Amino acid sequence: MVANTSSRPELKSVGRGCRISGYASLFRVVDDSRDIVEPGAFVKSLTRRSPRDIRMLFQHDPGQPIGTWHVVREEPRGLYVEGWLAPGSERAAEIASLLRAGAVDGLSIGFRALKAKTDRARKTRKLVEIDLWEVSVVTFPMQPMARARLDDGTGPAGNLAVRRQALTAQRVREAARQLLN
Repeated sequence: MVANTSSRPELKSVGRGCRISGYASLFRVVDDSRDIVEPGAFVKSLTRRSPRDIRMLFQHDPGQPIGTWHVVREEPRGLYVEGWLAPGSERAAEIASLLRAGAVDGLSIGFRALKAKTDRARKTRKLVEIDLWEVSVVTFPMQPMARARLDDGTGPAGNLAVRRQALTAQRVREAARQLLN
């Protein structure tokens, strides 16, 4: 399995704030907890909540808000988010540094399953309707493809290096999984 960089969050520095964008959840992908998010799962939640009502947290910790989401929408591929790390926040500046260093490189959703179907044979749960509360920047996302890709002004060469590192890390994780199975 090869990492698809278009599903990766993107970080752009503008002034003292940083913009993050990417896919926080991908449709029809089995995650590490055996959940599969179905297209349309977020629609009702997104009509009830504006993007600013969906919190941007660090590691799903409600005590660590780090910015605000300005765009949260379903696309054919999954849940797309775009927002800003809080300018002037030391914690947000620290998160930006961690993202640039590759120490933290994922997005993950915090939610409550409202409608789900269990497939006992495949040992999976299809999430049909989700009440979305927050999207976090995390170290270990449940969906391995929800990884960070940084665009901090280094241009195509810098981005290519980040993509190569992400691909190498993904291949190492997959090799380790195969050895453990």
